[in-house]
Amino acid sequence: MNKAWVAVVALLAGLASGSAGAVDGVSLQWGSGSGATSDSGIDMMQVALQWDWNQRWFQANDWHVGGFWDVDASYWRRDALQGQNDHLSEIGLTPVFRLQQNDLQGVYLEAGVGVHLLSKTSLGDKRYSTAFQFGSHLGGGYRFGARHAFDLGYSFQHISNANIKLPNDGANFQEVRLQYHF
Repeated sequence: MNKAWVAVVALLAGLASGSAGAVDGVSLQWGSGSGATSDSGIDMMQVALQWDWNQRWFQANDWHVGGFWDVDASYWRRDALQGQNDHLSEIGLTPVFRLQQNDLQGVYLEAGVGVHLLSKTSLGDKRYSTAFQFGSHLGGGYRFGARHAFDLGYSFQHISNANIKLPNDGANFQEVRLQYHF
């Protein structure tokens, strides 16, 4: 693991304590994916912090739409030939909308579109034309446990530069997330 990744994890841990006491959740996420033009797999590990909006839209008897800010730091790894980059780091900020039960337990669906910054613009033989990327995801999961503090979820995420510069290869990930709500 490179020094930049360790520094980002330490920064996020520092934000979760002390002066940033408003942090509402923390998550670990693991995923695998591929690029739009490549079959070679990309492994991804992510740590993130969440801040709830404490807002309910379209509230009905049992359900509402809520949401949170998600700030993440990820590490991507891929097999590469000698002389090619085999890893990169990524940071992101994503507003996430979640359709959930009013008591915040049980099944939920979520969607988000955010911004991401890559530490490098290549990974193996894959070339990203910009370090700045957009990320969108669709997912679902289940919130459970004492105080409904635990959350196990799945999401499909697409990251690309939305054609702000060509080529726009991007990457697609299938991800599993374990989240803890404070």
